[in-house]
Amino acid sequence: MSYRLIEPVVHEAEIKKSRFIAHAACADDESQARAFIERVADPAANHNCWAWLMGQNYRFDDDGEPGGTAGRPILQAIESQGYDFTVVVVTRFFGGIKLGTGGLARAYGGTANEALRTAEAAPIIPKVRLRLSLPFEFVDAAHHALSEFEGDKLDEEYDSEGVTLIVTIPAASRQVFAEHLRNLAKGQVRIGRI
Repeated sequence: MSYRLIEPVVHEAEIKKSRFIAHAACADDESQARAFIERVADPAANHNCWAWLMGQNYRFDDDGEPGGTAGRPILQAIESQGYDFTVVVVTRFFGGIKLGTGGLARAYGGTANEALRTAEAAPIIPKVRLRLSLPFEFVDAAHHALSEFEGDKLDEEYDSEGVTLIVTIPAASRQVFAEHLRNLAKGQVRIGRI
């Protein structure tokens, strides 16, 4: 099960006199992630390292820290906590004490981990899109079934035959929803996956 952040979160840690500040937020696409990075990155800081994960797509940046010591540990924090559609920026203000590569990886990854651990999250429920075609008299039944199965109506189109609804429902409920709707509409519904 994957999770997404409900709202942005900030966590701050001091490690050997360096200050690490993690900002995490939900991002639905790369442009949202990049906008968040630009918004929270502090130009006065020594480093603004970041990572984002969206399904199979991910990116990370060490922003001048030794390779593999910042961006990758931040990405690993996102993955290990089960988050998706998430961007994390960890800003470092150098305190004068070098941490070494292992220390940097622990500091960046640990700060990101703690931010995500304390964040409010919601499970991501995979959904499927369906096209429902049915006679007019069963429109209310279709709307009732949608609400019962936590579905959403995306579009509605009427013609002389009846109505076509474009909906999303949780993927795990697809079969049961289809059977339920067929019973409500007395078999007079066509259901197709989009």
